[in-house]
Amino acid sequence: MSGFVDESQLHAKGGDGGAGAVAFRREAHVSRGGPDGGDGGRGGSVWLVATTNQSSLLGFRDHPHRRAENGVHGGGKQRHGANGADLEVPVPVGTTVRSGRAVLADLRAPGDRWLAAEGGRGGRGNARFLTNRRRAPAFAEQGEKGEERWLDLELRLVADVALVGFPNAGKSTLISRISAARPKIADYPFTTLEPHLGVVRVGRPGDETDFVVADVPGLVEGAAEGRGLGHRFLRHVERARVLVILVDLASVEGRDPADQERILLDELRRYRPELLERPRLVVGSKADVAAAGDAAGAGGRTRPARVISAVTGAGVEALTGELAQLVAEARAAEPAEGGGVVIHRPLPEGVEVERADDGSFVVGGRAALRAVALSDLTDDDAVDYVQERLRRLGVERALVRAGVREGDTVHLGALTFTYHRDELEADALAAASGAEPAGERNARRRSGRERRS
Repeated sequence: MSGFVDESQLHAKGGDGGAGAVAFRREAHVSRGGPDGGDGGRGGSVWLVATTNQSSLLGFRDHPHRRAENGVHGGGKQRHGANGADLEVPVPVGTTVRSGRAVLADLRAPGDRWLAAEGGRGGRGNARFLTNRRRAPAFAEQGEKGEERWLDLELRLVADVALVGFPNAGKSTLISRISAARPKIADYPFTTLEPHLGVVRVGRPGDETDFVVADVPGLVEGAAEGRGLGHRFLRHVERARVLVILVDLASVEGRDPADQERILLDELRRYRPELLERPRLVVGSKADVAAAGDAAGAGGRTRPARVISAVTGAGVEALTGELAQLVAEARAAEPAEGGGVVIHRPLPEGVEVERADDGSFVVGGRAALRAVALSDLTDDDAVDYVQERLRRLGVERALVRAGVREGDTVHLGALTFTYHRDELEADALAAASGAEPAGERNARRRSGRERRS
């Protein structure tokens, strides 16, 4: 099975945040020590890091899951839990990250980083909820769940020069001649089914020019429509600065070099028209075999101006010198880049309300969702706190502006409740958690005060 993989999936899971602690200070000779529960630690995040030490996505094919560490729960005596360690996942330079058809990141340079899954926030301990009115809070926040999602990874090789040609045109022989790359070489088509990279060094010591050459697997007519794995092969041409159109001077199919050039350029145009705007050289290969054929009376074919033989080395040195000059000019003409293209799509911080197809209302927004997701809703004081927090965030006002009416169904995170104008959040959250509704709780408190008076 091939050791080169240019498409794979990644399941990234950020670490869960640690829960806040509910604790009270209890020491000899210290009366009413008060709450002293510590905060939970933040969960670790999953980062993708572009590196030259990776050349394939092979490591994700059988093991796509990557998970960061969870945060540690808080403890008594205001001991905060430790944060979970971030997980850095190395990927090859040139990796594109997608979710469906949307491009989330393009890691084109070594060291480029992208946040694949954010760790959950740690919950606050009960010591954080001490106020003049709430002297002994018996609740704390739960840890936030870490972000979790599937991502599509796609690798496009980053090379200065791409060798483009039909199968068995001599591309692998050429790259093995001018670099240390050693692809498989044989006398039948489609010997190369995966791209190879080679580093070419031109010039005298102290005044050398290095550039990377990509041996792209052979293309066939119709590659732009996907024939012969055309899309998988053509994607590795996209980032090349210079193109070498390699035509076979001794084609076993009898195809004229001019026809080969026309078909190859047409495939590039149909795949991405901008590829034809890049510097390119048309080079005839297998000059030694073609010369023998001409001597035998098989000539008559048109030849390109540049002719080489990767076997004998004829014309190769001149070709590499010309390529080095074109690469240097292309590098100088490129604008300075500040790293890979990264597109951030954070959750909205404010409160958003949308109308669902069934007529119910869905409340969104990071702060509103966190208010519910982090809170322990089995405690009466916690329900009161969340009610007040949602009011401050403007959840009820947003619902009213969206057209909510008495008795409508509202979804807020994992909670579903019925809208009531009075004591909205308290009744809803109490019903969802099994706690006593706010109306009944307030009536019970009022009756208790009356009995004491």
